[in-house]
Amino acid sequence: MALAPLSQQEIDDRLAELPGWEFRDEKLRRTYRLGSHFAAAALVLHIAQVQDELDHHSDLTLGYNKVALSVNTHSVGGAVTEKDFGLAGRVEALSQGHGVKAT
Repeated sequence: MALAPLSQQEIDDRLAELPGWEFRDEKLRRTYRLGSHFAAAALVLHIAQVQDELDHHSDLTLGYNKVALSVNTHSVGGAVTEKDFGLAGRVEALSQGHGVKAT
């Protein structure tokens, strides 16, 4: 089954299930704040592992104690697809084990 871009309504409905995530500039986006730079770097490595498993990669930015990611699907012209929400859900689930702080 080929990937298809999600409608704005589908994106909005799915975002309701992912607190902290937003749709901006045609991408799903989330920034995580952690207790230290080491914790943030560990989260980046864990996200990279999941991205390789899914063969779907986001843009990742590592700051002192923050990790930001943004994702869309290039193969459908940079639109958001179910594949992006799959990655976002996996990242959200694993982030809790890294001591993510409320933003």
